[in-house]
Amino acid sequence: MSLPPESEEWVVLGKISGIYGVRGMVKVFSFTDLRDAILDYSPWFLGSELRPYVLEEGRMQGEGVVAKLAEVSDREQARALIGQEIRIARKYLPDLEPGEYYWRDLIGMRVLNQEGLFLGKVTAFLETGANDVMVLDDEKGGELLIPWSDTSAAGVDQSAGLITVDWQADW
Repeated sequence: MSLPPESEEWVVLGKISGIYGVRGMVKVFSFTDLRDAILDYSPWFLGSELRPYVLEEGRMQGEGVVAKLAEVSDREQARALIGQEIRIARKYLPDLEPGEYYWRDLIGMRVLNQEGLFLGKVTAFLETGANDVMVLDDEKGGELLIPWSDTSAAGVDQSAGLITVDWQADW
């Protein structure tokens, strides 16, 4: 299998977090909304060199995901992959419906409240279980955490790089 073009846009879907069994299976920490949705993509491109690995099989194992990569046949080969991010080419992600966003596309956007007050720039998103949280750098040395939901995000203008939220600066 040949390496992908460098001009490709990449999306990190998870990372190899451990080994499982003796046949070279790996434990996977999945960033996908449904944990096992990461198994819908193959090949996975691992490491900074973006080496392709064909997904041979995978499944949920308890609360996590385990996978067998065709190029990995024993525990030591699997162990060497621990910590490597799993990437795919962005073009293979599903198309989104209006009002849906990939978090990675919102990183770096400016955030204003409905009164037009600048709250910060998006640096990350967190999954907390109860609701997702948008993390902002307030550009004053602080961080602001805003729940991400249909009600808190009043509007997203991707072309302007702007998110408007129903949130007050002093909350």
